[in-house]
Amino acid sequence: MYQNYKNVEIVKPGGLELKDRLVGVQRVTKVTKGGRAFGFSAIVVVGDENGVVGHGLGKSKEVATAIAKAIEDAKKNLVRIPLTKATLPHEQKGKFGGARVFIKPASHGTGVIAGGAVRAVLEAVGVHDVLSKSQGSSNPHNVVKATFDALLQLRSADTVAKQRGVSLEKVFKG
Repeated sequence: MYQNYKNVEIVKPGGLELKDRLVGVQRVTKVTKGGRAFGFSAIVVVGDENGVVGHGLGKSKEVATAIAKAIEDAKKNLVRIPLTKATLPHEQKGKFGGARVFIKPASHGTGVIAGGAVRAVLEAVGVHDVLSKSQGSSNPHNVVKATFDALLQLRSADTVAKQRGVSLEKVFKG
């Protein structure tokens, strides 16, 4: 799932205090010769509010079981996101399908300026000060995946220094 990203740290759910956030539930209708068959799909984001986050999709005939399946799926896809204090290390754009997300670090006390699905992901990660803009599609599935695309491209200053083979001081001072 995360093969296209460099330096992604996949995390096992054991021993983590994970909180789940329901992003959305959709009712899906399948028309058959016997009438309409209703099902539900749920998208959930789980995180420890300290840099670990995952998202999952669950489908079922009942809402409760769809949510439970989504939570289980999200726990299988946990990744660690680099954070700087209570914000992001740098600004980043993410894209998935028709959804585009722009996230930018903010000064202390700003809060999470984000809408709907982006807010759910950023709060699950544990970001407290961030500015964001969601453009294009507002489909929650694609917006969550676009937000993950942006978050997975983030690199801490330590990582940048290590990849460039220079000191941390040189990264900031040039």
